[in-house]
Amino acid sequence: MATMTGSEILIECLKRENVEVMFGYPGGSVIPIFDTLYSSDIRFILVRHEQGAAHMADGYARATGKVGVCIATSGPGATNLVTGIATAYMDSIPMVALTGQVKTHLIGNDAFQEADMVGITRPITKHNYLVKDVKNLARVIREAFHIASTGRPGPVLVDIPVDITLASCKFEYPAQVDIRSYKPVVYGHPRQIKKAVDLINQAKRPLFYVGGGVIISGASAELTTIARKLSVPVTTTLNALGSFPENDPLSLGMLGMHGTAYANHAVQGCDLLISVGARFDDRVTGKIDEFAPHAKIIHIDIDPSSISKTVRVDLPIVGDAKNVLKELIKQVKPLKIKPWLRQVAQWKEKYPLQYKKDSKTIKPQYVIEVVCKLTKGDAIVVTEVGQNQMWAAQWYEYTKPRTFLSSGGLGTMGYGFPAAIGAQIGMPEKTVIDIAGDGSIQMNIQELSTAVANKIPVKVIILNNGYLGMVRQWQELFYGKRYAHTDLQTTGNPDFMKIAEAYGALGIRVTKNAEVEPAIKKALKHNGPVFVDVIIDREENVFPMVPAGQAIDRMIGGMA
Repeated sequence: MATMTGSEILIECLKRENVEVMFGYPGGSVIPIFDTLYSSDIRFILVRHEQGAAHMADGYARATGKVGVCIATSGPGATNLVTGIATAYMDSIPMVALTGQVKTHLIGNDAFQEADMVGITRPITKHNYLVKDVKNLARVIREAFHIASTGRPGPVLVDIPVDITLASCKFEYPAQVDIRSYKPVVYGHPRQIKKAVDLINQAKRPLFYVGGGVIISGASAELTTIARKLSVPVTTTLNALGSFPENDPLSLGMLGMHGTAYANHAVQGCDLLISVGARFDDRVTGKIDEFAPHAKIIHIDIDPSSISKTVRVDLPIVGDAKNVLKELIKQVKPLKIKPWLRQVAQWKEKYPLQYKKDSKTIKPQYVIEVVCKLTKGDAIVVTEVGQNQMWAAQWYEYTKPRTFLSSGGLGTMGYGFPAAIGAQIGMPEKTVIDIAGDGSIQMNIQELSTAVANKIPVKVIILNNGYLGMVRQWQELFYGKRYAHTDLQTTGNPDFMKIAEAYGALGIRVTKNAEVEPAIKKALKHNGPVFVDVIIDREENVFPMVPAGQAIDRMIGGMA
């Protein structure tokens, strides 16, 4: 056992955990760590703001399935990670956030650049640590990666005082992790699975309601197998897009506030709702006491605290989605539910997604359709938050898991661009496209410098309507068109072409329908980061839409 400093132990632990890349920003309390990292073969991506580091680690994790790692110095550097950590927590993304801290004897004395990161992040991490003895550092890092990546994944923060990184001890990396209070259940109870089979066999109008847990567990193939074996339709949440191929006739796309009308009608009309890896978010359920009113509910989830938290379920199965679906596949038999399938088909024909295709102004839906056509549906699509996010969810056809990355639970503006950079680093052979709004893109636009410096060829399609679009839509529909502080055109949007050029990237502006396809082709061919500034119809709305507090089959339809 060699004697090492704390910083050497940390970097060696990261190597043992097969960390290939880290995202972050240096500072006083992490200088010893960066000094050791300097001689390491771990790739380091210097961001321009710590929030970007957290989102890049998040995007990397979503695209690859690996644990994302970010690092920041103490005080303001560490607190700048908070939004990104909360984003990862809400969407169950495996991440380890490393933060510097002041010397141990100064903790609690309001020292320069001191912040209580354990206290600050306790509500938004799966677990967190303050390392007070260098002898515990290797164990803590081993546990942090184990906790972040197992059970229901999530971010773990490790706060490391600078004197711990300078102290020395003999290095010993734990071969195993055994935390008495942390034993995730990964296999469903056989009796519960048998009961689920019985309920499925009795169902006349069954429906799969699928959440991001299916993608996290790598259960997309099992989901596709069982849905096709049973001939049961599938609807997904925002974060589950791509878990079931949307070109399959059984696919109903996304449900909920801005989901397809036919998915929402199917939820309200089914007699058995089979929920897999979903948490019954309020954007999915609408008015709780009118959600799936005729259905018995099976809820499969690895997190027992998620079951019956929001909606009462009839049959809980605690376990990993992949393992549970494997067992169900063995036991279920094809169902005779042709009347139900005919009804679903009628809803799909009666309530299609639509927009005005003869418009002189550029419709954002058309832009997404062109992106899908030119990438043949094979890109990794990352989004910001707002109207751009919903149009990307509705109009791109997702057929594979880990190809749609978005801040679902927290709804973080500024997430998309840095997350796309992280995804591109994790999946360098893939085309990565960030669908952005002119509001969201400005929140972390400085990371264009990171993309240019590292030659990361992310393509950013800015759907520029000169508004904070989703807020404006609500103001139009529910607040008498009083556009209070949402008009970015009046208050002064920047010239995104000039911004791109100033950073050394390619900037393209599109103002006519005929320019859309050539511009996106040019962006896709360019070997570097690109901003495509598309001037879209200013007051186009996202439809369908379920007003807040209403049942999900009470949708506002129509076209803007």
